[in-house]
Amino acid sequence: MRLTNMSDYAVRLLMYLSNHRDRLCTIAEVARFYGISEPHLMKITHRLAQHGWIRTVRGKNGGMELAHDPADISLGALIRDMENDLALVECMGADNQCILASHCGLKPVIAGALKAFMDYLDAHTLADVLPPSKIKAGQPD
Repeated sequence: MRLTNMSDYAVRLLMYLSNHRDRLCTIAEVARFYGISEPHLMKITHRLAQHGWIRTVRGKNGGMELAHDPADISLGALIRDMENDLALVECMGADNQCILASHCGLKPVIAGALKAFMDYLDAHTLADVLPPSKIKAGQPD
């Protein structure tokens, strides 16, 4: 299993904002810091703002900031918001066409693994994954 770049970059963005709580940060600044595309980061920023993870301010002196304290940001909830599809195998999806579905034991095993994974993420917050203050010093993680 691999999370999408959207989830990966969303966590990175929130980590960056966590380490710069004293000011608004720009998409260009974060994209430059991590070496990722501004248009892609813009989509992620939009989605994070829609779901209430960050606040954005438009205009000349605009930017973005965390909407919550890092200790109040559940990694599990964040990943659920960012991932479009957590159906790890076809039979877990809405459009299940698998001919083995009625007599296969894979689905409950994979579902249990996904539950354990998400439960583990639910037990951790953004504060748990923040690196030492080296992000503030301008060094990527």
